[in-house]
Amino acid sequence: MVNSSRALDATFAALADPTRRAILALLAQAPDSSVGELARPFTMSLPAISKHLAVLENAGLLARRRDGRVHHCRLVAAPMQTASDWIAHYTEFWERRLDALERYLEAPGTEGGKKWKRPNGGSRSRARSGPRGRGSSGRGRSPS
Repeated sequence: MVNSSRALDATFAALADPTRRAILALLAQAPDSSVGELARPFTMSLPAISKHLAVLENAGLLARRRDGRVHHCRLVAAPMQTASDWIAHYTEFWERRLDALERYLEAPGTEGGKKWKRPNGGSRSRARSGPRGRGSSGRGRSPS
């Protein structure tokens, strides 16, 4: 568990920076990009971009290969899947807790029973049937 915890920590630390997320988005659209191609959209030095790439590489989110003097990078999505699985586990936990709270508040004989209403008038259980199936929040948030 310690190794997977360190890997998860490294993934979240790498994803915490908007520049690194933008680099990953570029790699998702243009696999096997050179470091120069990845640096082009940013207003920072090549050494600064290289530091961001090193963080992504150390987190396992990026793989490099050399072709002469040119370094090519590609996205490695497995660590993001691990982070997504971790988030999904806790999403299900909190949804179960909130469902239990909702049942309690709507139960006859409780103080909030008749006064408490969901702001949108709907049920939490309907919000879960998103495109990814069980456990998806379906709340329309983009994965960026």
